[in-house]
Amino acid sequence: MRLPRPGGRPTRGGPSDLPRSLPTTGVEPLTAHDPRGRAEWGVPLGVRTASEWAWRGIVIGAALGVVLWLTTVLSEVVIPIIVALLLSALLHPVHNFLARALPRGLAAFVTVIGTMAVVFGLISFVGSQLGSQLGDITTKVTDGIDQIRSWVQTTFGITDTQLTEYLAKARESMSSSGIGDTAAAAGLTVGHLLTGFFLGLFTLFFFLYDGSGIWGWVVRLAPRGARERVHSSGIIAWGQLAAFTRATIFVAAADAIGIGVGAAILGVPFASGIALLVFFGAFIPIVGAAVSGAVAVLLALVALGPVQALIMLAIVIGVQQMESHLLQPLLIGRAMRLHPLAVILAIAAGLILAGVIGGLIAVPTVAVLNAVGHHLLDNPGSPAQEVDPDDDMTARSVLGDEAADRAELHAAQSEARRLGQDVPEDPQPEQD
Repeated sequence: MRLPRPGGRPTRGGPSDLPRSLPTTGVEPLTAHDPRGRAEWGVPLGVRTASEWAWRGIVIGAALGVVLWLTTVLSEVVIPIIVALLLSALLHPVHNFLARALPRGLAAFVTVIGTMAVVFGLISFVGSQLGSQLGDITTKVTDGIDQIRSWVQTTFGITDTQLTEYLAKARESMSSSGIGDTAAAAGLTVGHLLTGFFLGLFTLFFFLYDGSGIWGWVVRLAPRGARERVHSSGIIAWGQLAAFTRATIFVAAADAIGIGVGAAILGVPFASGIALLVFFGAFIPIVGAAVSGAVAVLLALVALGPVQALIMLAIVIGVQQMESHLLQPLLIGRAMRLHPLAVILAIAAGLILAGVIGGLIAVPTVAVLNAVGHHLLDNPGSPAQEVDPDDDMTARSVLGDEAADRAELHAAQSEARRLGQDVPEDPQPEQD
């Protein structure tokens, strides 16, 4: 057997034996099933497709994570803007009605001030009712607590001394849990609420007064070829927000009237306050209804007794069942075109990610994304016109009249398809 010499050239050739250039003639490209291809390096089409979806999904997820993080950091700014946007969608018809007789700025100012007057008027009315009934409520609550205490003692065999010791330990645990820190945090929260309140008022005013100009600036941020689609998508999103706010107002009013009238018939103290609490609580899905209903039942329990409390509980459950099985499907469900499971999952995800505010904006967010997504995927795009950058900032001036008309027609067609209505036809070109 002959061994190769150290440093000798390998018998099968090395890198120096490779060709310096590729042949240009007589070479046929390999096909997908060519036997000359190396099977061990071939990646199936399904795997390649899945990998491309996977890394794009990772990028999208990372971008959403960054957006959520920025939203959390800037929550004192983001939350007032979101609330102002929802209120603007609700109050826009009122502002347009006033703008027929008043300048737009004055109409926006009157709309904002009138809304504040209505809200504070309701709160003042409830406060006056609470002040006039406070003595009677205190007496009934004291009697109710005594009855509950007697029931606990007779049912569980607890003496007055044991019950007093339990209450003393509970007070000690509460006092040792940092009341000072809690008060400081509450003061900080009140400061943030006041700042967000005034920021939301200013934002609402400008949304009403110059909403078209603000939207035109947003449209101008998009590339010229995408501006028409952005404008039509904005029309779809705005319609979803308006439908959601109107339906929510109606559902909240129905809940407040049902539970408030039931509480008044039973003689539950502070029935007007219960109705107002139910009205505002209806804007917070799941959590608001549970809290407002629990307050009504507890007041009935301590003021009237267990029988009236059970009747009040039945009224609350009945009203909420009517809301979930009748009002929600007929109003919010039809306006949003969302499956009930999608609504529940959206609310749960919103509560987990952003608490009560997340639960409040979850349904309109999912509805907007669903409607805009169908609009963008179901309709082919069309190029936008070139416009003078020195023009004003409205969306029509950015797109031009022809492109804006096409965008609005596409939005109307998409909405008609979504609702199962007759689709408007494209205008026929004029014959010379």
